[in-house]
Amino acid sequence: MAIPDYETLMLPLLRLIEPGPLAIRDISSRLSDQYALTAEERARQLPSGKGVTVIHSRAGWAKTYLKQAGLVSQPRRGVVELTARGRALLAENPSHIDNTALSRYPEFVAFKERSRAEAKAPTEQGALPMLNGERSIATADERIDLAAAELDVTLREDLLVRLKLSDPRFFERVVIDVLKALGYGAGSGGMAEATGGSGDGGIDGVIDEDRLGLDRIYVQAKRYGEQAVGAPVIQNFIGALQMRGASKGVLITTSRFSNQAETAARTIPSMRIVLIDGDRLAGLMIRHNVGVRTERTVEIKKLDFDYFEPDAV
Repeated sequence: MAIPDYETLMLPLLRLIEPGPLAIRDISSRLSDQYALTAEERARQLPSGKGVTVIHSRAGWAKTYLKQAGLVSQPRRGVVELTARGRALLAENPSHIDNTALSRYPEFVAFKERSRAEAKAPTEQGALPMLNGERSIATADERIDLAAAELDVTLREDLLVRLKLSDPRFFERVVIDVLKALGYGAGSGGMAEATGGSGDGGIDGVIDEDRLGLDRIYVQAKRYGEQAVGAPVIQNFIGALQMRGASKGVLITTSRFSNQAETAARTIPSMRIVLIDGDRLAGLMIRHNVGVRTERTVEIKKLDFDYFEPDAV
């Protein structure tokens, strides 16, 4: 039989992990057995030629969408387990699960809306192409943009998961690497260093703003989970800057900033405090290739109308 699409694999995937967590590669293998795929079908690779099989890719995307809906989680890299919400859905004994079924969960709808916002694709009466089966709404170009945006949103979330699980000193290094990628601490005389540790006074890094080192920016990195960074953290950071006679600071977190925190960052006009939340941090990492790499490049060609125009008389 043909290799099932990722939506077809959603329900079987949930049932596979109902007894307990499984590695995604084991899931791909068991799904291949379940659908009696031939040796050729099991070995068939994506056109990108990166050594990824079609069944493994589709199982991975099924997992990704189920995760966005809160039906599965990944307790560690490469391992998938069922959540309480996933068990509740299986208890309903559904005949199938697809993107339309997942749209009952606000988190999944929010994921699709973030993807659409990234792609800046138009909507028709609020419809979400590729979410409710209304694929005809989007043009081929729009579908490419939507797919790229979905990949980007998913990558941002994966980056944040890894950062939240990382060692605090590693996170401080990531923050410095991002600022260096933005052009700070570069060139002759430039400096960028992580200073985190006991006795750092709330400062995790120092970086030169310009190539000559005429001004310096102090950095604090907050590796939080879901908890928002509040005003007291900002106030303590401002105090640490004042102790050093500094007027510029960057506070970066893996989570988000409360409204009070954003207000606190603007309380002293003579100080410039820049707040970077988790989503913006992940976006900067992707844009400047920090912790990510290009997997493949798709070249899209279009008709060259100039070539077919007759020569001007």
